[in-house]
Amino acid sequence: MSEVKYGFGPVFDNNSRVLILGSFPSVKSRQVEFYYGNAQNRFWKTLCAYFGERVPQSTAGKVDLLHRRRIALWDIVTECEISGSSDASIKNYRVARLSDVLDNAPIELIILNGSKASEIFIKHYPDLKVPHVMLPSTSPANPRDGTAVWHSALSCIFEDD
Repeated sequence: MSEVKYGFGPVFDNNSRVLILGSFPSVKSRQVEFYYGNAQNRFWKTLCAYFGERVPQSTAGKVDLLHRRRIALWDIVTECEISGSSDASIKNYRVARLSDVLDNAPIELIILNGSKASEIFIKHYPDLKVPHVMLPSTSPANPRDGTAVWHSALSCIFEDD
């Protein structure tokens, strides 16, 4: 029997306009106890490049960036059985209660970071009225660089900022 692993709570405030949903924290993220903790993951580099900022080195700095830039961050899976960091091995999972964020922030767009996050989101939230888009995973396991697509999606919301 596999051991159940737990993710993190959402990072957001009442000004968050975009909710970015990953699948589930990697082993390295679980070790550092915050989202996208693997230095090879392109998430923070992609996000910071869009806003023209340096990647914060501390968790507090990353939280500050998210709040200043009005971005909410969470994973669609809050607990599961998983082998290492492999999305394909996720089973017996619990899905995030998105109303925790959506009822408390003016979310205009949900960005799904990769196909597994998208698959689970669509299965469990097929009728959600908030627009959503699946973007290429920023995971080091995905060799495709989706920076331009990510920047385009962010521009839909933040073009006037």
